[in-house]
Amino acid sequence: MTRKQKATIMKRSVIFLFILCFPLIAGAQDIYLFSAGVADYPGKQNDLLLPARDAGAVHRLFLQNGRAKSVLLTNENASKRNILTKARNHFSKAKPDDIAIFFFSGHGYQGGFVAYDEFISYDEIRKLLSSCRAKNKMIFADACFSGDIRENGHSASHSKQNVMLFLSSRSNEYSIERKDMKNGLFAACLVRALKGGADTNRDRTITAKELYKAVSKSVRELSNDRQHPVMWGNFSDNMPVMIW
Repeated sequence: MTRKQKATIMKRSVIFLFILCFPLIAGAQDIYLFSAGVADYPGKQNDLLLPARDAGAVHRLFLQNGRAKSVLLTNENASKRNILTKARNHFSKAKPDDIAIFFFSGHGYQGGFVAYDEFISYDEIRKLLSSCRAKNKMIFADACFSGDIRENGHSASHSKQNVMLFLSSRSNEYSIERKDMKNGLFAACLVRALKGGADTNRDRTITAKELYKAVSKSVRELSNDRQHPVMWGNFSDNMPVMIW
């Protein structure tokens, strides 16, 4: 076989492999993360320790993924207006097969989140996500009393959407943070699971079911059964959360 013939065969092989891989490349899902955390509230009496770090840790993790596009707001930059406006603009870029994730760490109340300057109701977050075209939508809430997001009829507007809610604690529980911790309990376990700890079948895709099992088990154990994450919503167990 001549050198020219070998070169021709090699070229055809490369083209053939590209054609085989193209459908996988074309169908790859992008991940749109919006991460907000407030530790330093106006004044001193409402300050927390770790939410800004938590939001930053989740943001940095997703930036390691080539498919992910992430926006981070912390402390005074995480005002209600900034959160709603920038999250809506970010999620508007998502395509139907993409993944959209809203992460918030900070104070919670029985009805929503506490941004730097104002309350943000769960209904406002739902409306924000409803305008997003992504089929796979998620809310991660690392806030006290976050379990209330699924109660008192708040979930009704999500009933026809593919939305997963992953909440750091039950409606009557606090989300644990301490001075000796680098991140809050829920955020630390979430990051560890999304890095690959939850990928039990090693297919490089972490599903909702895998994520819940890993994070719930770790949080319960590390909190001595004082904090219990809750996952709820209209979604498939196989809904992809992170694809490496």
